[in-house]
Amino acid sequence: MRAMILAAGRGERMRPLTDHTPKPLLRAGGKPLIVHHIERLAAAGFRELVINHAHLGQQIEEALGEGARWGVRIRFLPEYPALETGGGIFNALPLLGPQPFLVINGDIWTDYDPSRAYLSPGDLAHLVLVDNPPFRPQGDFALRDGRVAVEGEPCFTFSGIGVYQPELFAGAQPGAFPLAPLLRAAMTRGRVSGEHHGGHWFDIGTPERLQSLDRLLQNP
Repeated sequence: MRAMILAAGRGERMRPLTDHTPKPLLRAGGKPLIVHHIERLAAAGFRELVINHAHLGQQIEEALGEGARWGVRIRFLPEYPALETGGGIFNALPLLGPQPFLVINGDIWTDYDPSRAYLSPGDLAHLVLVDNPPFRPQGDFALRDGRVAVEGEPCFTFSGIGVYQPELFAGAQPGAFPLAPLLRAAMTRGRVSGEHHGGHWFDIGTPERLQSLDRLLQNP
Protein backbone atom coordinates (compact mmCIF):
# COMPACT_ATOMS: atom_id res chain seq x y z
CA MET A 1 0.00 0.00 0.00
CA ARG A 2 1.23 3.49 -0.86
CA ALA A 3 0.70 6.52 1.36
CA MET A 4 0.16 10.22 0.88
CA ILE A 5 0.92 12.99 3.36
CA LEU A 6 -1.15 16.13 2.85
CA ALA A 7 1.21 19.07 3.33
CA ALA A 8 -0.26 21.88 1.21
CA GLY A 9 -2.05 23.84 3.94
CA ARG A 10 -1.15 27.48 4.51
CA GLY A 11 -1.34 27.30 8.31
CA GLU A 12 -2.98 30.69 8.79
CA ARG A 13 -3.78 30.05 12.46
CA MET A 14 -0.12 29.21 13.10
CA ARG A 15 1.15 32.60 12.02
CA PRO A 16 3.68 34.09 12.52
CA LEU A 17 5.37 30.67 12.80
CA THR A 18 4.30 29.78 9.25
CA ASP A 19 5.25 33.09 7.65
CA HIS A 20 8.69 31.74 6.84
CA THR A 21 8.36 28.01 7.59
CA PRO A 22 5.78 25.65 6.07
CA LYS A 23 3.56 24.11 8.72
CA PRO A 24 4.81 20.51 8.18
CA LEU A 25 8.34 21.63 9.03
CA LEU A 26 7.42 23.13 12.40
CA ARG A 27 9.21 21.17 15.08
CA ALA A 28 7.93 19.16 18.03
CA GLY A 29 9.97 16.74 20.05
CA GLY A 30 13.13 17.84 18.27
CA LYS A 31 12.02 17.09 14.71
CA PRO A 32 9.63 18.43 12.06
CA LEU A 33 6.01 17.30 12.25
CA ILE A 34 6.20 15.65 8.84
CA VAL A 35 9.25 13.61 9.85
CA HIS A 36 7.22 12.00 12.63
CA HIS A 37 4.82 10.78 9.94
CA ILE A 38 7.55 9.52 7.65
CA GLU A 39 9.24 7.59 10.46
CA ARG A 40 5.99 5.98 11.55
CA LEU A 41 5.03 5.07 7.98
CA ALA A 42 8.45 3.60 7.30
CA ALA A 43 8.29 1.54 10.50
CA ALA A 44 4.90 0.22 9.35
CA GLY A 45 6.35 -0.98 6.06
CA PHE A 46 5.31 1.82 3.71
CA ARG A 47 7.98 2.42 1.08
CA GLU A 48 6.26 4.65 -1.52
CA LEU A 49 5.16 8.08 -0.29
CA VAL A 50 3.55 11.01 -2.07
CA ILE A 51 3.64 14.48 -0.50
CA ASN A 52 1.80 17.48 -1.90
CA HIS A 53 2.78 21.00 -0.97
CA ALA A 54 2.03 24.63 -1.77
CA HIS A 55 3.06 27.40 0.66
CA LEU A 56 6.88 27.45 0.88
CA GLY A 57 6.81 23.92 -0.49
CA GLN A 58 10.34 24.01 -1.85
CA GLN A 59 11.55 24.03 1.76
CA ILE A 60 9.77 20.69 2.30
CA GLU A 61 11.49 19.14 -0.72
CA GLU A 62 14.88 20.43 0.40
CA ALA A 63 14.40 19.18 3.96
CA LEU A 64 13.24 15.67 3.04
CA GLY A 65 14.99 14.91 -0.22
CA GLU A 66 14.01 11.64 -1.87
CA GLY A 67 13.47 9.88 1.46
CA ALA A 68 16.49 7.56 1.38
CA ARG A 69 17.47 8.30 4.98
CA TRP A 70 14.19 6.70 6.12
CA GLY A 71 14.24 3.84 3.60
CA VAL A 72 11.35 5.26 1.56
CA ARG A 73 10.90 6.91 -1.81
CA ILE A 74 9.19 10.30 -1.75
CA ARG A 75 7.54 11.90 -4.74
CA PHE A 76 6.39 15.49 -4.46
CA LEU A 77 3.40 17.21 -6.05
CA PRO A 78 3.53 21.01 -5.97
CA GLU A 79 0.14 22.75 -6.00
CA TYR A 80 -0.21 26.35 -7.15
CA PRO A 81 -2.79 27.18 -5.96
CA ALA A 82 -3.53 24.61 -3.27
CA LEU A 83 -6.22 22.11 -4.28
CA GLU A 84 -7.87 21.39 -0.90
CA THR A 85 -7.98 17.85 0.47
CA GLY A 86 -10.14 16.20 -2.19
CA GLY A 87 -8.51 17.96 -5.10
CA GLY A 88 -5.04 17.24 -3.77
CA ILE A 89 -5.71 13.51 -3.44
CA PHE A 90 -7.41 13.39 -6.86
CA ASN A 91 -4.38 15.10 -8.39
CA ALA A 92 -2.12 12.45 -6.83
CA LEU A 93 -4.06 9.41 -8.07
CA PRO A 94 -1.65 8.70 -10.96
CA LEU A 95 1.18 8.39 -8.41
CA LEU A 96 -0.87 6.45 -5.85
CA GLY A 97 -1.83 3.72 -8.29
CA PRO A 98 -4.93 1.55 -8.73
CA GLN A 99 -4.91 -0.07 -5.29
CA PRO A 100 -6.23 1.35 -1.98
CA PHE A 101 -3.89 3.89 -0.40
CA LEU A 102 -3.43 5.58 2.97
CA VAL A 103 -3.73 9.36 3.40
CA ILE A 104 -2.70 11.28 6.51
CA ASN A 105 -2.96 14.98 7.23
CA GLY A 106 0.43 16.57 7.63
CA ASP A 107 -0.74 18.88 10.42
CA ILE A 108 -1.60 16.21 12.98
CA TRP A 109 0.46 14.04 15.32
CA THR A 110 -0.69 10.67 16.56
CA ASP A 111 0.62 7.39 17.90
CA TYR A 112 -1.78 5.46 15.63
CA ASP A 113 0.02 2.53 13.99
CA PRO A 114 -0.54 2.82 10.21
CA SER A 115 0.20 -0.88 9.75
CA ARG A 116 -3.34 -1.44 11.09
CA ALA A 117 -4.89 0.46 8.18
CA TYR A 118 -7.03 -1.65 5.86
CA LEU A 119 -9.93 -1.49 3.43
CA SER A 120 -12.46 -4.30 3.23
CA PRO A 121 -13.69 -5.49 -0.18
CA GLY A 122 -16.60 -3.37 -1.36
CA ASP A 123 -15.76 -0.36 0.80
CA LEU A 124 -14.62 2.93 -0.67
CA ALA A 125 -13.04 4.32 2.51
CA HIS A 126 -11.89 3.39 6.00
CA LEU A 127 -11.62 6.25 8.50
CA VAL A 128 -9.73 6.51 11.77
CA LEU A 129 -11.83 8.42 14.30
CA VAL A 130 -10.82 9.89 17.66
CA ASP A 131 -12.53 11.30 20.74
CA ASN A 132 -13.93 14.78 20.21
CA PRO A 133 -11.43 17.46 21.27
CA PRO A 134 -12.53 20.61 23.10
CA PHE A 135 -12.38 22.66 19.91
CA ARG A 136 -14.73 20.24 18.09
CA PRO A 137 -17.14 18.88 20.71
CA GLN A 138 -19.82 17.94 18.17
CA GLY A 139 -17.55 15.55 16.27
CA ASP A 140 -17.79 14.68 12.59
CA PHE A 141 -19.22 11.22 11.99
CA ALA A 142 -21.04 8.42 13.78
CA LEU A 143 -19.38 5.05 14.32
CA ARG A 144 -21.31 1.91 15.13
CA ASP A 145 -20.27 -1.72 14.64
CA GLY A 146 -17.34 -0.70 12.48
CA ARG A 147 -19.44 1.36 10.04
CA VAL A 148 -19.30 5.13 9.64
CA ALA A 149 -22.41 7.22 9.06
CA VAL A 150 -23.15 10.89 8.56
CA GLU A 151 -25.38 11.04 11.64
CA GLY A 152 -25.98 9.02 14.77
CA GLU A 153 -24.37 8.08 18.04
CA PRO A 154 -21.69 7.77 19.21
CA CYS A 155 -20.17 10.62 17.22
CA PHE A 156 -16.40 11.03 16.88
CA THR A 157 -13.94 13.36 15.16
CA PHE A 158 -12.21 12.38 11.93
CA SER A 159 -8.51 12.09 12.69
CA GLY A 160 -7.28 13.01 9.22
CA ILE A 161 -6.20 9.41 8.60
CA GLY A 162 -8.02 7.33 6.03
CA VAL A 163 -7.63 4.52 3.54
CA TYR A 164 -9.28 5.20 0.19
CA GLN A 165 -10.17 3.28 -2.91
CA PRO A 166 -9.47 5.28 -6.09
CA GLU A 167 -13.10 4.62 -7.05
CA LEU A 168 -14.10 7.08 -4.30
CA PHE A 169 -13.05 9.84 -6.69
CA ALA A 170 -14.94 8.54 -9.72
CA GLY A 171 -16.54 11.45 -11.53
CA ALA A 172 -14.38 14.09 -9.83
CA GLN A 173 -12.85 16.82 -11.97
CA PRO A 174 -9.42 18.44 -11.66
CA GLY A 175 -9.29 21.47 -9.42
CA ALA A 176 -9.80 22.40 -5.79
CA PHE A 177 -12.54 20.59 -3.87
CA PRO A 178 -13.08 19.18 -0.34
CA LEU A 179 -13.02 15.50 0.55
CA ALA A 180 -15.96 15.48 2.98
CA PRO A 181 -18.78 15.48 0.38
CA LEU A 182 -17.31 12.39 -1.30
CA LEU A 183 -17.08 10.62 2.03
CA ARG A 184 -20.64 11.53 2.99
CA ALA A 185 -21.93 10.24 -0.34
CA ALA A 186 -20.10 6.95 0.20
CA MET A 187 -21.50 6.73 3.75
CA THR A 188 -25.07 7.03 2.50
CA ARG A 189 -24.35 4.01 0.31
CA GLY A 190 -22.97 2.06 3.27
CA ARG A 191 -19.46 1.85 1.86
CA VAL A 192 -17.35 3.45 4.60
CA SER A 193 -15.88 1.52 7.53
CA GLY A 194 -14.09 2.98 10.51
CA GLU A 195 -12.27 2.44 13.76
CA HIS A 196 -11.83 4.38 16.97
CA HIS A 197 -8.29 5.27 18.01
CA GLY A 198 -8.10 5.88 21.74
CA GLY A 199 -4.44 6.86 21.89
CA HIS A 200 -2.71 10.20 21.46
CA TRP A 201 -3.87 12.55 18.71
CA PHE A 202 -3.09 16.23 18.21
CA ASP A 203 -4.50 18.57 15.59
CA ILE A 204 -1.73 21.15 15.32
CA GLY A 205 -4.01 24.08 14.59
CA THR A 206 -2.55 26.69 16.92
CA PRO A 207 0.88 27.52 18.38
CA GLU A 208 -0.45 26.48 21.79
CA ARG A 209 -1.26 22.97 20.55
CA LEU A 210 2.19 22.72 19.01
CA GLN A 211 3.68 23.64 22.38
CA SER A 212 1.53 21.04 24.13
CA LEU A 213 2.72 18.35 21.72
CA ASP A 214 6.33 19.41 22.18
CA ARG A 215 5.99 19.09 25.96
CA LEU A 216 4.51 15.61 25.58
CA LEU A 217 7.27 14.42 23.28
CA GLN A 218 10.02 15.97 25.36
CA ASN A 219 8.66 14.39 28.54
CA PRO A 220 7.02 11.08 27.52
